[in-house]
Amino acid sequence: MPLTEPFDDHLPQEDPVALDGVGNPDDNVVNDPSGVPESTTDDGAAAEPEPTLPEPVRQRIVTLTAAVLPTLPTDEVPVPLRRVAKFAPNRRARLGAPVIAAQLTADPLFRQRVTARVLADAGDLGAAVVEGTAPAAADPVEVAALAYLARPRGWRELIDASGAAVRAEADSAVVAELVREAEQRATRAEHDRAVARVEADKLRDELARVREELGQLREESRQLARTLRETQARERKATELLATERGRAARASADVDAELRRARARLAEAEAAAGVARASAKEARSVDDARLWLLLETIGQAAVGLRRELALDPVDKLPADFVADAFAEQPGGAPAGPATRARDTDDPARLDQLLALPRAHLVVDGYNVTKRGFGEMSLEQQRKRLITGLGGIAAQTGDEVTVVFDGAERMHGLPPAPRGVRVLFSRKGETADELIRRLVRAEPAGRPVVVVSSDREVADGVRRHGAYPLGADSLLRRLARS
Repeated sequence: MPLTEPFDDHLPQEDPVALDGVGNPDDNVVNDPSGVPESTTDDGAAAEPEPTLPEPVRQRIVTLTAAVLPTLPTDEVPVPLRRVAKFAPNRRARLGAPVIAAQLTADPLFRQRVTARVLADAGDLGAAVVEGTAPAAADPVEVAALAYLARPRGWRELIDASGAAVRAEADSAVVAELVREAEQRATRAEHDRAVARVEADKLRDELARVREELGQLREESRQLARTLRETQARERKATELLATERGRAARASADVDAELRRARARLAEAEAAAGVARASAKEARSVDDARLWLLLETIGQAAVGLRRELALDPVDKLPADFVADAFAEQPGGAPAGPATRARDTDDPARLDQLLALPRAHLVVDGYNVTKRGFGEMSLEQQRKRLITGLGGIAAQTGDEVTVVFDGAERMHGLPPAPRGVRVLFSRKGETADELIRRLVRAEPAGRPVVVVSSDREVADGVRRHGAYPLGADSLLRRLARS
């Protein structure tokens, strides 16, 4: 359809000829000295004030105007709306609504420019509104918005009709909502009645059950009363028997007291005899202690003389320290036979017995124990927990403790080793099992060496070299007990 400019009774007429036959050339326009045009009717009366628009119509007018703002040249957009035209589409109508409404009312020329583009977008509906008619099936809000912008003949009637239609729709919606609520209340009432009937049936059943239970309770009460009477009769008989037995017990107590006095006399005699025996035993034990002291003193003096004869000075390092420093296999010393060591076991009591031996050396296969006992932790946490527990054992027993881990290099982040605990890591190309066997071979024959590992190869290897192999569970139970 051709682009037409609708009739506007507030726009000053620059051309006495109507545009596209819509305008009225006979309208009189008086220019206000303030610059705002004021339209008049044919008889010179002032124009009617702006009508009160329904809220849906006002919102639709603002939305249509906001949609065409970016399409207008900048010089055709009023200064207050130039900043609004730069807003995002979803913010333009929401934030610029007051300014847009004010400019549509105060600037008829701007309204006419907006109307031309809105009508072009509206198509046949816009043409129908310009002609003063509106299709019966058209949205009354859309018709009222277009009529307000185009302002054809009878545009106020179109807006009034739209307002009436909007109010009618609102009333219809209210009526529909009231009907829906009434239906819901009726449904709820019916449901409540059904629930009440069900509850009433349940209460009747419960009443019948309670009555039945009441009858049973009454019968039980009668039986309990009869049982109570029988019990009271038996209690009277028992009281009589108790009085008789008390007399007997008094006589027996007197007999017992007499016997007790005789027993105390015999006990005093026995204690006197025991005192004499203890004195004799003490004298004999003193002789035995003197003999034992003399024997131990002789052994001690012999050991001192042997150390002086061999010129043995106190040592700063133990055999395991040499292995830790050099990681080299130490030749020599034939291994002790299996008969000199104990059998493999997971009993923590056996571990305590071995650690109680003089100058015992405890060697622990680190990861074999930690992965069996607390493998859910990280390796760092496993090492820390095991080393801390071994520190407690070293402090309690005073024994030498060595823990061996697999690793080409010394791990970073290790806590300081507790006193009495030596922490070793195998070198590159060497396993912890091999390092453990070296430690065992470095010890002198006859020294108690306890190796804790559940690895069968490690246990068999150290047993051949005279060590005591124990399972990892023995150490884990020992640590848990600590």
